Amino acid sequence: MSDQQTEAAPKAETASDSGNPIKRLTIIVLTLVLLCLAWYVLADRYTPYTSEARVRGYVVPIAPEIAGVIEDLPVTDNQIVEIGDPLLQIDAESYELAVKKAEADLEDTAQTLGAGLASVAAAETAVVSARTNLTYVTRQAERTFELEAQNLISKIAADTARTKLEQAKIAVTDAEARLAEEKTRVGVSGEENPKYQSALAALQQAQLNLSKTTVDAPGYGVVANIKTAEGYFAAAGQPVMTFISTKAVWIEAYLRENSIGNIEAGDEVDIVLDVAPGRIFKGEVISAGYGINWGQKEQAGQLPGISVTRGWLREPQRFPVLIRFDGDESRGLRRIGGQADVIVYTGDGNPLNLLGALLIRLVSLLSFLH
Repeated sequence: MSDQQTEAAPKAETASDSGNPIKRLTIIVLTLVLLCLAWYVLADRYTPYTSEARVRGYVVPIAPEIAGVIEDLPVTDNQIVEIGDPLLQIDAESYELAVKKAEADLEDTAQTLGAGLASVAAAETAVVSARTNLTYVTRQAERTFELEAQNLISKIAADTARTKLEQAKIAVTDAEARLAEEKTRVGVSGEENPKYQSALAALQQAQLNLSKTTVDAPGYGVVANIKTAEGYFAAAGQPVMTFISTKAVWIEAYLRENSIGNIEAGDEVDIVLDVAPGRIFKGEVISAGYGINWGQKEQAGQLPGISVTRGWLREPQRFPVLIRFDGDESRGLRRIGGQADVIVYTGDGNPLNLLGALLIRLVSLLSFLH
């Protein structure tokens, strides 16, 4: 009878332990904590996430290169503009007169040096005009080619820019050939005269100044912070508005140093913009930063200062990771300085990618709250 009671006691204790809800709940909580800890450690290396990210882009102060009264201001604050759209028109009358005077001075100098140089002067004027136009077209084409390299404009727009550039080059070649022909016909005597060269340089400068009376948009974007109006005097080199690119825009994400070890150019990225809560945008890693300013300010002749970290864990260092947007879905939402959350998927087939995708979608929903 006592043996049966002895055997029954452990069975009752086991049944009591297995039926204890507090112990079962404790085991479940500990298991979840361990799983979360393991996921946190692994995700930090293979699907790094950060809420410390900003939308970045080119912000260009727009300033005329010459001074004058503003004749036309065809744009308003926060207006979207295309590449080459006029932003500012300075009264060109005085600069047109300067060109006419320079042309007259050059012709007068040519007549003084010899009637034979008149035809050379006309051909020289044509060369100057062609070269000035080539400089302008080249500047516009270079901006277009930069946008093409970033896949921000269509192939047709880039091809149009190439065609205009080739036409401008051909025009210069033709003008130079005509000038060479005139020189051959009348001879080169007197052309190297200092007075003639001075008059020619004055004409070139006058034509260049005239071309600068119109200030054009350097790309596709928005003009903001306009600080002038029609009838106001614009000083040379003094900014009168700001151009914000809405095509050449990227994300600068600040990730902890121990999270960037597996990040490579081309890795897929999910982006949540605060301006568009609940939406996920696709991106791609451009590069990860290789250096930052960490506050060392010692000068030569001074001893180094040692910063002491208090506590068990020091503050993690963050490095910038540059991310480009995929597609045009987010173009109208790319506001320079806007905050973003990003998660980087460092490898295909990574089982953590699914958990990371769920996390970023949860973050996108929570962004409605702030």
